[in-house]
Amino acid sequence: MTDEKQAIDTQANLAEAQEKGRYIRKIRSFVKREGRLTKGQEAALQRSWPLMGLTHEAGVVNFNECFGREADTIVEIGFGMGHSLVAMAAAAPEKNFIGIEVHRPGVGACLMAAEAQQLTNLRLYEHDAVEVFDDCFVDDSLAGVQVFFPDPWHKKRHHKRRLIQPEFVETLRKKLRIGGVLHLATDWQNYAEHMLEVMQAAEAAGQWQNLSPTNDYVPRPEERPLTKFERRGERLGHGVWDLKFARKA
Repeated sequence: MTDEKQAIDTQANLAEAQEKGRYIRKIRSFVKREGRLTKGQEAALQRSWPLMGLTHEAGVVNFNECFGREADTIVEIGFGMGHSLVAMAAAAPEKNFIGIEVHRPGVGACLMAAEAQQLTNLRLYEHDAVEVFDDCFVDDSLAGVQVFFPDPWHKKRHHKRRLIQPEFVETLRKKLRIGGVLHLATDWQNYAEHMLEVMQAAEAAGQWQNLSPTNDYVPRPEERPLTKFERRGERLGHGVWDLKFARKA
């Protein structure tokens, strides 16, 4: 059975069970690790969450009302401690940025960095990205989605937990406007190959255009900051793979 067929069958079984009132635990692409908040992170949450925080419970978000202007909106899934997200928001003040992260210390750290940069073009969710995309973003509304260094779930038996799967890629396609770009990056070659396989299958269906001139990976775009982790990996000879696909239909 192909990954796509398995994902479709799994979703169909889940929907059927939900209609019958039964509960099935959804496969998640993350494990919730509740690290301890530093005093600085906790203080930043208290100060800035009322201004910069968004909640899944609030439902569909109106970007123009949320940011007080009309501008291209970029969403980053799993921003970690927020270093790259804050740097990108600071470098492109003409764009709106929304970050989604499940780990509270990372949200607190991101808010601290955003405060230091005095950013007004950044908002954050502390929630499961799959549910946020399903329930909070309208179709054809995003200029870009970026997923940098998601958990690779490197053991084969855990590959079903990987975030980049045909079903979720289809969700992302619907939320992007025509021409909107999905930017993926990973330092695990096996996951890079998996991502490329998933995206090329969707491209073959006429839904995406690979922005790589060689029809595989792109060099690290200038807009994606080079992290300390990535620099260390480069010194050790580790590779990093970037993929960029534009929504075609």
